[in-house]
Amino acid sequence: MRAVVFDLDGTLVDSERLSFQAWRELLRRHDYDLADVDIVATRGQSYPDVHAYFAERASLPAADAFWPALSGRLFELFDTDLEVFEDAVATARELKERGVPIAIATSSLRERLEATLRAADLEELFDVTVAGDEVEKGKPAPDLFLAAAERLGVAPEECVAVEDSPTGVEAALAAGMRVVAVARHPDHRAHLRCDTVVDELTTAALDDLVTP
Repeated sequence: MRAVVFDLDGTLVDSERLSFQAWRELLRRHDYDLADVDIVATRGQSYPDVHAYFAERASLPAADAFWPALSGRLFELFDTDLEVFEDAVATARELKERGVPIAIATSSLRERLEATLRAADLEELFDVTVAGDEVEKGKPAPDLFLAAAERLGVAPEECVAVEDSPTGVEAALAAGMRVVAVARHPDHRAHLRCDTVVDELTTAALDDLVTP
């Protein structure tokens, strides 16, 4: 293994909580109350897919028309409440110092990806970033991970993916990558179907897989 591809939301930063808060607030304006089952069903998916899911349950404007209101509220929350997962960020920084190429492959739109990196002060850390609106199909399709490997100049089979959602794990495995999954919440562990699942990310979890 010669490179590491990180998911962003829920893996490097605690943004999923804020995303669902923004969705909850916006959906209430359309007479829909976000439920736990909705969160489970949409974790790790792209904005178009999440919008389509809720559009089947509430009367929403089209995805392009809905995005400015959702992203405006979400980016406000990023500026005030976004937290980074220090274990994952420290691991990424150590890999970078070792000379291991690192990338981000996220279902988020490019606009959200860049807003997240700015708020987390991670803009200069990663060699490559790939956003959900830059590939044909989002997770669980392998497109994002395949694009990240291509931009890194490394074969997918030589990459390790770091993920936190079942959708992301499925996508990385479909791309032919080894996967280390981070179970940020105990109840997530049972849904992360890969060989290596950890509660906290450290370079020790990757040392047996990655060669600089």
